[in-house]
Amino acid sequence: MSAIRKKQGSAAAAGAKAAPKQHLFLDGQLLVAMPGMTDERFARSVIYLCAHSADGAMGIILNRPASVRNFPELLEQLRVIDSDERIKLPSAAKDIQVLFGGPVQTDRGFVLHSADFHINNSTLPIDEGVSLTATIDILRAIAMGEGPDRALLALGYAGWGAGQLENEIQLNGWLHCPADPAIVFDRDLDTKYSRALRSIGIDLASLSVTAGHA
Repeated sequence: MSAIRKKQGSAAAAGAKAAPKQHLFLDGQLLVAMPGMTDERFARSVIYLCAHSADGAMGIILNRPASVRNFPELLEQLRVIDSDERIKLPSAAKDIQVLFGGPVQTDRGFVLHSADFHINNSTLPIDEGVSLTATIDILRAIAMGEGPDRALLALGYAGWGAGQLENEIQLNGWLHCPADPAIVFDRDLDTKYSRALRSIGIDLASLSVTAGHA
């Protein structure tokens, strides 16, 4: 970042200081892939950004089912429950979706959930309504009926290095918009992309491959 030089004798030099440059960080918002997205892993994807800073970004894809879709079966594989305990699971646990969260660490689970549940030193509050927990303790709580009111389990995540996401947005790879909890947590994966676009007033049918800059 280049420094701003002050001219001697100017009014600014006499008292006023230049305001620091503001960075636009998008954690807690949705990323929506543009139709021209060339990376097939992210084509027509809707991503909830869990973290975004000068060091990079991390998010969860919300509209891709994982190859393992059965949450109770996954609990068995992880030895959270025994096979004979499946029938005892609360209905909320049986209904939790298992999603492909992104191409990074696909063998690891990340639970995106409502903010009514928190584990000290494990849960990351993202905004006032959504948190992220990546420890097996939340799976045990869900299995016991003591978990969050709304949740999804993602296998893997999407990640960007420093400046990478900003560059992709500049090149019209992504749009971003506020995160509607209905889009984040509901089960209708097939319509999340078009609904995310509509939330910012864009009709998918009329959206061009490239977007202009205002």
